[in-house]
Amino acid sequence: MHQLKKLALVSFILSFTYCSHAQDIAKGKKLTLMGNRFLTFNTVIRVNQIEVARDRNVGEDERQQHTPGRIVAFRNAIEEGFPGSRITWSLSWLALHDTTDNYKKIRQLVVSYHYKYGDDVTFIPGAYFANAYNTTDQVNKDLHDALIKVSELVGGGYRPLSIVAGFLSSKNQQYLAEKEGIHVCQGNIWSQFSIDNQDGDGSVCYPYYPSKEHFCKPAQNKSDFIDCVNLDGWTVDFLAGRRQGFAGGFNSRMGVGPIETLGRYGNEIGLKEMMHSTAIHFDNGFKLNGFGWVTNCWEISLPIDVSALKDWLASIKKEWPNVKFITQGEFGLLWRAHYKSNNFNYRFVEKGSGIGGSDANLEIKWFMNKDFRLALLHDWKTNSAEQVIDFTRYDLHTQEPAEMTRKWSLLGDINQKQSRPQDKPVDFSLLPQKSKIIIGKQYPKLLK
Repeated sequence: MHQLKKLALVSFILSFTYCSHAQDIAKGKKLTLMGNRFLTFNTVIRVNQIEVARDRNVGEDERQQHTPGRIVAFRNAIEEGFPGSRITWSLSWLALHDTTDNYKKIRQLVVSYHYKYGDDVTFIPGAYFANAYNTTDQVNKDLHDALIKVSELVGGGYRPLSIVAGFLSSKNQQYLAEKEGIHVCQGNIWSQFSIDNQDGDGSVCYPYYPSKEHFCKPAQNKSDFIDCVNLDGWTVDFLAGRRQGFAGGFNSRMGVGPIETLGRYGNEIGLKEMMHSTAIHFDNGFKLNGFGWVTNCWEISLPIDVSALKDWLASIKKEWPNVKFITQGEFGLLWRAHYKSNNFNYRFVEKGSGIGGSDANLEIKWFMNKDFRLALLHDWKTNSAEQVIDFTRYDLHTQEPAEMTRKWSLLGDINQKQSRPQDKPVDFSLLPQKSKIIIGKQYPKLLK
């Protein structure tokens, strides 16, 4: 009890310091979405690898991987690599309620980081795959009860700015916005298909307001609108992301994530790929879109030296010194302040890194708006004709699964994963005339 009182006193002092700092910032130039590069970083603390329900697990017990010392080393590495950063801590149901000494201390540490650094503390339902194992009503109940627990844990009337979920259905995101007053959710994992425990390909990779029909679909109008900014889980190399699962011996999730980079290729080559994926958004992507965003999620249980995390963050700080490293909730609310509807128009261009599934001879172009997403691929070394590898219309009616299943993808006319016969890439010139008309309304230059 003495330790708890001491922590509360320290937290109060740190809270005052942090709030005073925030007020000083508020007196200066207000942070805006456009004209800035943003980095958001989430971490997951759990007891079991996949806590599919409050009382049911399908993964491995991870108690040994979750220690106070590991939490301290992790947060120190982030602050040393990128001073002044603010991250998002997401705790599973069991991590919020476990009564063992380690988890009590872990929760105290996380709360202290909120007051010391301004970190956000929140909940992750189902350990990424809530809707694959639970009804919509049960997920809503889990969100409600866990948010109360988080508020009690942090104290002072605290309320998280966002939820970390991996995937989260549109009905649950609507509940978050309308009943819980939370307007930012990491609710989709862009391009995920045939990997892990749930599929969810078909969405936009940058923020959008989801449709009431499907969380992968941007809202089309006011009646279809959910006031919850839907965020990707982690930034993926677009060329790797076009692959299906582990097809060809590669990993479709490769990008800035540590498992597919540092864990697969080691620190030197892994860091090179992480920086390549970061540069897609902070260099050319920044020029094309007016802002850049890179996001990552690093599970505390990962057997990867956090010095590599420090190196990646330090490299970002050196290459792009003006990057704003804030919580995903803060970033989502900045996007929400700028975009009142889905009037975005995102464009991305990438030439491969030559690492893993990121083919060095290929160039991919992505176009994403509320009406559709379009991906063009060609061999830039031979200057081959551009082929359409994805054309997903969002103006068509769709719906989410009524049952608990892993299949939550929104597959369009042509899907990048090539899991169906109709997904075979075609030359842009051979697209149906109706598709060309739809594309031409947004990008008339492509028709020329």
